[in-house]
Amino acid sequence: MRLRAGVPPSLSAVAPAVEARIDALLEAEAARWGLVDPALLPPLEALRRFILDGGKRLRPAFCHWAFVGAGGDPAGRPVVDAGAALELLHAFALLHDDVMDGSRLRRGRTTVHVDFAARHGAAGWRGEARRFGEGVAILVGDLAFVYADLLMFGAPPAATGVFNELRVELNIGQALDLIGTAEARRDQPMARRIACYKSGKYTVERPLHLGAALAGRLDELAEPLSAYGLPLGEAFQMRDDILGTFGDPAVTGKPVGEDLREGKPTPLLAIATARAGAAGRSLLDRVGSPDLGDAEVAAIQTLLVETGAREETEHLVDQLAAEAVAALDKAPLTADAHAALTELAVFVAHRDR
Repeated sequence: MRLRAGVPPSLSAVAPAVEARIDALLEAEAARWGLVDPALLPPLEALRRFILDGGKRLRPAFCHWAFVGAGGDPAGRPVVDAGAALELLHAFALLHDDVMDGSRLRRGRTTVHVDFAARHGAAGWRGEARRFGEGVAILVGDLAFVYADLLMFGAPPAATGVFNELRVELNIGQALDLIGTAEARRDQPMARRIACYKSGKYTVERPLHLGAALAGRLDELAEPLSAYGLPLGEAFQMRDDILGTFGDPAVTGKPVGEDLREGKPTPLLAIATARAGAAGRSLLDRVGSPDLGDAEVAAIQTLLVETGAREETEHLVDQLAAEAVAALDKAPLTADAHAALTELAVFVAHRDR
């Protein structure tokens, strides 16, 4: 089954309340700190724009539907605050990731560190523009991290425990990604481990656990929600890998081939490396080179198709998504949550951005 055009109701039903909560928080913070010094307004506005001008709101949606599926009130403030906290934490991760990867575009817009480096240069300020831009972006990400904590204040201990574990796993996954990239790892176990920890667990499994914890049913639901969330989280990251290599820049908002220039260890590359001949492996050795040209990107894309790496990765995505949906039948959730989580699985596995 392929994704229909547009945003599914399981996402559109959740996003407005979460976005309004973030907007209110950041508007209040801008008013507060703008009185201290107007120079603080641009970083705060950059954070607000970064979050509210894009994003799918997947993490709040998984949290919401697990909460509702466990019997929680869909209009309740705790699940809205938790969803907003997840979005702020996601912003923290992306802002820092853009600095670490040296990315110039995010969602079709100039990244925060590049934007503030340009402001520094245009104003003729002292010091190095690049370091200033990266410093501002890191601090904006840190603010997002702190605001996420503020939104979780007063949550039940079980929910706080899940949120803390989610944060640790996210950073561990990022560390694995950095190490694997530097070492030019191309083995499938490492690639799938990164997919699990860097993105999969914090995108799907832990938000589900957070929703169940807010409803007071984590002990009962943790295992069946993991049976759905872990394979779907891995499918999510594999779809990201495919989009990072083959996606349309007009849709993804990122330059084609950026993931190849960064040299991220992915199952897609691991499969191709195992199957390629000497000439193919020589070409794949160029993955991770910042000066990788457009012709080389096109040649690598062709190789990923010819070795069957793309087809096998697409098959794995379908397989993992089907495993996730099948696991829902064993989860004691409400019918509306079951339907929403099924719809989200299709969206995650077959999205184009």
